[in-house]
Amino acid sequence: MGTTERPRRITMTPAARRVLEAAARLFYERGIHAVGVDLIAAEAGVTKKTLYDRFGSKEQIVVEYLADRDDRWRAFLAQCLDAAQPVSAARVLAVFDASRAWSAKNSSKGCSMVNAHAEISDPSHPAYPIITGQKEWMLALFTDLAGDIAPGRAAQLGRTLMLLHEGALVAHGLHVFPDPISHAREQVQTLLATTGGAAAKR
Repeated sequence: MGTTERPRRITMTPAARRVLEAAARLFYERGIHAVGVDLIAAEAGVTKKTLYDRFGSKEQIVVEYLADRDDRWRAFLAQCLDAAQPVSAARVLAVFDASRAWSAKNSSKGCSMVNAHAEISDPSHPAYPIITGQKEWMLALFTDLAGDIAPGRAAQLGRTLMLLHEGALVAHGLHVFPDPISHAREQVQTLLATTGGAAAKR
């Protein structure tokens, strides 16, 4: 799912892993543009030379940071979907359950991809395809699940589910009201009950 080409990745050495762990924490907490390589190197306990030897540039560190989070999210979601009932409606709800669990543990400031896009809007940036690629992948997932619920309206339903999901992630990061992902899940459950019933009558 998702057609965006994945960027080049590097092979992780122990030193590179320390750099990535430090950068990931700093980028998420403070913002990508606000964090320089000097701070990353100091937090990782390596020299700037080691940092550049391993990554080549700050841009590549950003690529690795976002790609690593994306990989971990997809693996986490796959486990949650595997554990869900083999019914499309249940699997859609499982996506929201997974997002709630993931956000509680990993994303107190909201979706890392949405946050990164606020700083990286240039399509020529090497990390840009990771940001858009994850969202394309999520839309394709929702559309695929919607196809079993309402075959004639899969694209429309998939987009609606995507909007509810992404809106909930943004609201979670903004802390506008408590537990927005659970609220979105309730709306989805109502929507799917109505949609499923209408589809069954056709």
